[in-house]
This record gives sequence, structure tokens and C-alpha cells, in this order.
Amino acid sequence: MCAATPSPSNLPREADGHDVRPSDIAVGVIIGRSSEFFDFFVFAIASVIVFPQRYFSFADPLTATLWSFAVFALAFLARPLGTAFFTVIDRNYGKNTKLTLSLLILGTATVGMGLIPSYDQIGAASIAVLCLLRIAQGFALGGAWDGLPALLNMNAPENRRGLYVMAPQLGAPVGLIVASLLFAYLLANMSQADFLNWGWRYPFFVAFAINVVALFARLRIVVTPEYSQAFEDHELEPTSFRAAFANDGRTILAGAFVPLASFALFHMVTVFPLSWIYLYTNETLTSFLLIEALAAAFGFVAIILSGVIADRIGHRKLLLRCAVAIAIFSLVAPLLLGSNQFGEAIYMIVGFIILGLSFGQSSGAVASLFEARRRYTGSAIVSDLAWLFGAGFAPLAALALSSWLGLPAAGLYLLSGALCTMAALWFARQLRLR
Repeated sequence: MCAATPSPSNLPREADGHDVRPSDIAVGVIIGRSSEFFDFFVFAIASVIVFPQRYFSFADPLTATLWSFAVFALAFLARPLGTAFFTVIDRNYGKNTKLTLSLLILGTATVGMGLIPSYDQIGAASIAVLCLLRIAQGFALGGAWDGLPALLNMNAPENRRGLYVMAPQLGAPVGLIVASLLFAYLLANMSQADFLNWGWRYPFFVAFAINVVALFARLRIVVTPEYSQAFEDHELEPTSFRAAFANDGRTILAGAFVPLASFALFHMVTVFPLSWIYLYTNETLTSFLLIEALAAAFGFVAIILSGVIADRIGHRKLLLRCAVAIAIFSLVAPLLLGSNQFGEAIYMIVGFIILGLSFGQSSGAVASLFEARRRYTGSAIVSDLAWLFGAGFAPLAALALSSWLGLPAAGLYLLSGALCTMAALWFARQLRLR
């Protein structure tokens, strides 16, 4: 049974006596996640259409793209290390220092990527610098966790919690739409030579500017006295990794695998299809980037719908049904992607709709398993591990399997993620996931 909407007296109060509304938290969350995902997709798109030619020009197109995807995965390996480091900063110096330092590193690394000379200019040093900056990006993202999603989860009305906890996930389609349209504009209005020489750098500089705006927007919320008090009231304080695993090891394990299908599908409809179209068809990148932006808009709506549905049937039932849908999609998807442009559009739109319904609740469902005083760090660790296991190597694995064994092999990879999610949901049921 859903509890009644909390009375105003149960909501955290601002210093002047006004309520801190969940909608205010949601705005800060969406701004922060949109900036992070824009960074993410700028690098992802460049990994397909820029880096193979600039930094792996010594290899054939497929091998160069696989190397580029290997660099892409480095951020996911570094992210848990960043979370551990910045948790110490948070505990000793506060969220203000942690967020400022992490986003400074993130912005510097992002701008630096736009300034790296090509392999033809400085040789292997260009690859080494790209790898170091990618590691710095992942490390910094570990410190970008501000705890607002956990606070949002706990302040949202019980009968509308699904609608509120989907808010952080809206940043993904927003970031993808902006990144895709920006690259599409550059490709449509520049020669290929100009784009590869200097045009591709602009999205990285734009990412830095967006990060600055997002930093101030988030600091404006996180470091204010009323929100600091709200964190304290809910005991949402950072704990050590040792304590987190000692107290919530099983919950962290379940949390890491519950969203596996969502995160695998995430890359199967964003990064992987772009690489397949680029390498194995004669379509223009501009047209496919526009299809990707359109499909992401469907995903945006589906994420919102996930909140409505979850509030009616519960997180677990929705995620389980989405896992089944992803399993079915994994068998049909190769036929669509390997057909014509219409089939590709159907692949993208249907994939994004399923992704939105699943991705919208994948994080919030697991966060509620943690006790309030351990939710801040536990949610951060779960997020890091889920992205690492479910998404970090997905583009590399999917492209390698599909190139060597055919598109159905990529579908089987996605199917394995769906089966893992079903198993994790069964395990999470033992932990009373609603």
C-alpha cells in the first residue's frame, strides 16, 4: 500500500521557514546529469567518427574503432577509484570542495582532449595523452556524485516516488540530443578535412562551458544551509568504502546487476549502432545522428512514463517486464539494424522506448534498499559498478562480436544482460525490493 503524501511539516525546511520541495531538488539533478551525459556522448561520438582516424590511423577502420572503444572503457575503470578518493574529500572538506575539484578536473580533461595533436604529428604520445585524459574524466565523474538523487528519493511523496526518482535519468536523452545535433550540424556544414582538422574540437569546448554552468547550478543547491540540514536530517553522509561493503555487500551486488540489461541496451542504441553504420553502410553520419536525436526524444518521454507506471505497479515489476522486453528485442534487433534505413529507425525508436522505461527506474529502485544513513555512499558505489559491468565494455564487445560473428552475436550479448538482470531482480526480491 502506498503511504499518504507527507505533510509539509515532514519536509526539510529552508532557513527562512519555507519547505525544500522535491521539485527543486529535481531541477538540480537534471541540470547536473545533463552536463555529465553531454560530456559522455561527446566522447562517445568522437570515439567513432574522429579518434580512429586521428589517433589510430596506423590501423584499419575496424581495428582503429576497437582501439578507440578500449580507450572509451578506461573511464569506467577509473570511476570507482574516483568515488573512493572524493568520498574522503567529502568527509573531510565537504561537498563544496568535492564538487568544485571534481568538475574542475572533468572540465580540464575534456578541454584537453580537444587540444591533443594527431598520431601523425606526435606519434604514440597522442594515444598516451588521450588515455590519461580519459582516465581523468572517469576519475572526476566519481566525484561528481552530489547525493541529490538519494535526497530526492527520500523527500518524494510515497505515491509519486517513481515519478521523482526518474528525474536524474532524463539527463541521458538530453545530453545525447544536444551532442548528436551539435555533431550533425558540424558535419553538415564543414568539409570532412576541416571537421577532422579542427571542427571536431568545438563540442569538447562546449562541454567545458556547460560544466561550468552546471557546477554553479549544483553548488547553489548542495551547499546552502537548508540542503546541508536536509542531508543531516536524513543522515545522508558519506561513509568509507570498507563500511559500505561490510554493511551492504549483498545490496551493492544486487544493485550492480539489476540495471545490467538497461545499461547494455543503453550502448546498443547509442554508441554501437553509430559505429556499425559508419563502418558497414554508405549512409551519411549526419542523417543517422538526426535519427539518434529523434529516437532519444522518444526515450525522454518513455523515462517520464516509467515513473507513472512504477507508481502503479512497483519498481521491480516494471524492471522485470522491461528485462523480458529487452530479451525479445535482442533477438529482433539484429534483423532491423541489418536491413535498411527504415529498419534502423525502427530499431532506434523501439530500443529507446524500452530503454527509457527500464533506465528510468533502474537506479531509484535499488537506492531504496539502503538504510538512510548508508544510502549516500552505497548509491554512488552501485552506480559506478553498474556502469562498469553493464556499459563500460559494451561498445567494444558488441562491435567485436558483430564484426567477427555477425549482428546476431551482438543480440546474444544483449540477451545475456537481460538474463543477468532477471537473476539480480530475483535476488533483490529477497532484499525486499518493492
